[in-house]
Order: sequence, then C-alpha cells, then structure tokens
Amino acid sequence: MKVLISDYPDSMMPDHTLEIRTLVEGLGPDTVIDVLSYADDARAEFYAHLADADALLTAFIPMDDEAQAAAANLKVISINATGYDNVDLAAATARGIGVCPVGEYCTWDVSESAIAYMCALNKHFKFYQREIDDDHKWDYAAAPQWPRLQDQTLGIVGFGKIGKCTARKAAGLVGRVIATDIAGDDAAFGALGVERVTPEELFAQADIIVNHMNLTEDNVYYFNEATFAAMERRPIFINLGRGLCVDERALVAALDAGQLRAFGADVLYDETPDLASSPLVGRDNVMLTPHSAFYSSSSIEDLERLSCQNIVHYLKGEKDKVFKLVN
Repeated sequence: MKVLISDYPDSMMPDHTLEIRTLVEGLGPDTVIDVLSYADDARAEFYAHLADADALLTAFIPMDDEAQAAAANLKVISINATGYDNVDLAAATARGIGVCPVGEYCTWDVSESAIAYMCALNKHFKFYQREIDDDHKWDYAAAPQWPRLQDQTLGIVGFGKIGKCTARKAAGLVGRVIATDIAGDDAAFGALGVERVTPEELFAQADIIVNHMNLTEDNVYYFNEATFAAMERRPIFINLGRGLCVDERALVAALDAGQLRAFGADVLYDETPDLASSPLVGRDNVMLTPHSAFYSSSSIEDLERLSCQNIVHYLKGEKDKVFKLVN
C-alpha cells in the first residue's frame, strides 16, 4: 500500500510522526508513505506521486476529475479537515474513490475562537494595541463607546455542531442568542435557549453576527451587498465558516460605509491570500487569523489520528468504522 500525504506548504502539518505511525500500525510495516509539498504550478509532479497511490491525505489540494484520472490506483481521499469542497465528489463516486473528511475534531476550538473574536472586537483590543505599540498612547476614550456584550444580541448563521457550541458558550455573555439554519428542528434551538429566526429577522436584530455555515452551492456569497444593507444594527460580523460565503468586495464597501462596526475572519477567498494588497489589512476594526481557529495541540492530535484512521479502515474494508464517508 502507498499513502501520499500532500498539501500546500502553509497547510502541511509541521511534523508527520503521528500520521506515519498511525498509518503503519494500521496497514503494516511495508506501507509506503510519500510526503510531498504541493504547488498549483507543479501539478505534473503531484500527478507523478499520485499515480501509484492507494490513498491521498490532504486538506486543500483541488482533486478535480483530471487529478483523479491521473490516479489509477486511488481508492480513498482522506480530508484532514471537515470541509471537502475541493473534491469533485461526483467524479470520485463514479470512479469508486471514497471521500472521507473528518466529521469532528475542532468544534470546541472554533467556537472558542468565535467567543474570542466577539470579545476582542467589542473591546477594541486591536485598536488599543496599535495605539500603545505604534503611538505610545494610553487613552481609553480614544475608542468608540459600544455596549457591553450583556446588552447585545448574538445572531448565529448555521446552527450545526459548531453553532450550537458557540451558543452554549455565549449564553452567559450576551443578552440574547438568535440563530437561523435551513436544517434542524425547533427543539434543537429551544433546548439551548436559542430563538430560531429567519435570516431577515437575524440581520435586522443582531448586534453581532457569526457565520458557522459549511460552504454549499447555495450559499456562495451568502453575505453580499443586499445582506449587509439589511443589517440594521451595524453589527460586528465574524466569519468562521468559509471565505466564499462572503462577497469580499461588498464586505469592504460595508465597512467603508459604516454598515458594519467591525469584522473578524479566520478565512478569506484564498487559502494563501495576497495580504500585501488586501483592503482588509491594516484596519483597526478588522481582525484576521490565518485559518487557525481550529488550532490547538488537542485538535491537531485528533485531526491527524482520525484522518489516518479513516484511510486504514477504508483500505482494510472496514467502511463501517470510517468516521465520515460522504459518498
């Protein structure tokens, strides 16, 4: 058996010891582990490594029909992430290639980041830090006066596992939690003391909006010029879902126009954004992190172990033990 571990350099795990140990213990000592740093302009090299691989472990490499056609032996694509929109699922299904994202490893971590963003933006931490570091200025009144979180309404868009976890954490911080989701039943909302509302009601009522949606064909640019205009209370907007859920041009215009008080994001359009030319960089009311909301020693260990166990179980024919198989 051969397993190829490959991704963009910025997305590769700094150490592959746990991954390799899990794969070898599960598949046997003769397992070949190939580790390759990927680049879009070196697809031919990637295809050469992929040609005889039985399994691919990746998070962000585009696995379209062409890439899959170059992998005659490929049986499973294990995604060491929860999203799998980089894989042509129809092509994989047609070719008999299993696609296994990690169903759960960082719910706590991402919801923890939502709370951190909410607190940091509402308390102007970035603004004050710049004032202190750059201008040596010590003036609490330099920042705008905003209400305490206890007097604000949090709106959660996407009430899955992470949205629910954020709601539980936020319950003791904000005055009210509302949420919207196309799935789920009312009981799931009521059990957490969360009021289920329509998107229009959420945009009108929320002082803070957190996006926890997965990316689908239906929610690309979900947050756009029209939705920002509908946000009546000039909210803090936090995107911890996917970058393509947000129209960044409309976002920048909304920030410039004062339709949003502040913006925080762990994801942008591109996994390797050109930060030097980004209109979001350098603003006192914008906080960005490099897709690190999931990042902790606990979550990384779970991610590495579970994604490799998915490969082991799939290749050994134990599909019932695969954490999450989407095709």
